[in-house]
Amino acid sequence: MFVKSIMIPKHRCITAQHNETLRSALQKLENHQIHGMPIIDGDRYEGIVTKYHIYESYLLSSKQKDEFLDSTYVQDIATHQEVFLVGVAAFEKTLLELRDAPVLAVCDNNRRILGIMTRSDVLEQFQSAFGVNRPGIRIALTSVETEGRLARLSEIAHQFQEHIISLVTFDETDKLVRRIVMKIEKKNNIDRFTKKLEEHGFRILSVRED
Repeated sequence: MFVKSIMIPKHRCITAQHNETLRSALQKLENHQIHGMPIIDGDRYEGIVTKYHIYESYLLSSKQKDEFLDSTYVQDIATHQEVFLVGVAAFEKTLLELRDAPVLAVCDNNRRILGIMTRSDVLEQFQSAFGVNRPGIRIALTSVETEGRLARLSEIAHQFQEHIISLVTFDETDKLVRRIVMKIEKKNNIDRFTKKLEEHGFRILSVRED
């Protein structure tokens, strides 16, 4: 999955032009109840402005509040000027980049803004990956790290006509095992299904209805 397929597109984004005052930017942030937004010059990405950095910059300045907000421009306190996501980058890239910012711009190779990605967008994708919003049975299990194990798991699920809502794996190569979390629709054959998995070398850690 690519960043551009889950980003908030440009026409739905709140942005600040590089020559906007901090008062104008702060009013946008408060009106839209957001923590940060991209700074642009035309459609070229120039950085990020956040409430946190506005407040921090004011506290570090020697100006009175009104003077500071009216005489300081977003470009003066911009952060992450060289940090942005490329539309064709893999979604996983957002996990590391969004650690230090509530929002990041998504740009093309010429720094033209295409949209934004927020922490809440990433969280929604994880909720989808784990099937959080769909009822079912969550099975946590482990398997030895050998070729074809996921294919075997899928074959067994198919034999029992299980509908897989989500399937997520966690690499634990230091133990030569892989943890797997699978969510399936609720049926009356869960005991037979898990027993079959164990017969084929899968170790069941937990079975829970969500």
